Amino acid sequence: MLLLAQISDLHLDGTERATERATRVVRHLRDLPRPVDALLVTGDIADHGTAEEYAEAARILQLPLPVLTCPGNHDVRAPYEAAFGPRNQVHRLPGVTVLMCDVTIPGRDEGRLEKETRAWLEDVLADPADRDTPALIAFHQPPVALHHPLPDAGMLQNPDDLAAVLAAHPRVAAVLTGHAHTAAASVFAGRPLLVAPAVTWTLRMPWEGDRPADRDQPPALAYHLLDDAARLTTHFRVVP
Repeated sequence: MLLLAQISDLHLDGTERATERATRVVRHLRDLPRPVDALLVTGDIADHGTAEEYAEAARILQLPLPVLTCPGNHDVRAPYEAAFGPRNQVHRLPGVTVLMCDVTIPGRDEGRLEKETRAWLEDVLADPADRDTPALIAFHQPPVALHHPLPDAGMLQNPDDLAAVLAAHPRVAAVLTGHAHTAAASVFAGRPLLVAPAVTWTLRMPWEGDRPADRDQPPALAYHLLDDAARLTTHFRVVP
């Protein structure tokens, strides 16, 4: 049984509030009686994409376990890569292959799976040395509507291209995203789609009130358990 944690949308901006919330979540992970096998961070690590914000993120995210990242629409490519390495990365953990992908469009909120990233996904998933291992694909913008105008205006714009990748590679067990600032679960192309809650603030859905940003809710995270049959079970938790 593999245990992964996922956090998203830290929006570190040098303020005491953002630093405290991110630090609180990492402390929670560090203090778990049973440590997770890896931490996934699905974008919007920095709020303005400055080198100083990424230096703070690198300091906060120091854990005695693998920390896997991908960028979000608030991240800026050059300083992100200087801090965290290539925007597309494959991580082969015991029992699972995790593909952290960049689907961002510089200067835009919405995402797009570009031809180069799609080709990279296809090559990794087709690797004969790895073909019997379950895979998880993680990126920032969800490929489905979540029924709120804010995240739905910034969805992945070409979900059919991603669906074609999944159709060709049944070993993909699930898709993991962030961006929406709300914990959510859906289905995409026949696979589980799990959207991580945000560290910085929580999205109010239309039936919860007119103001979309609930800054009083505590930060939150997701725990994903992948069993030997490649079934994914997810638990969402707030960090008081």
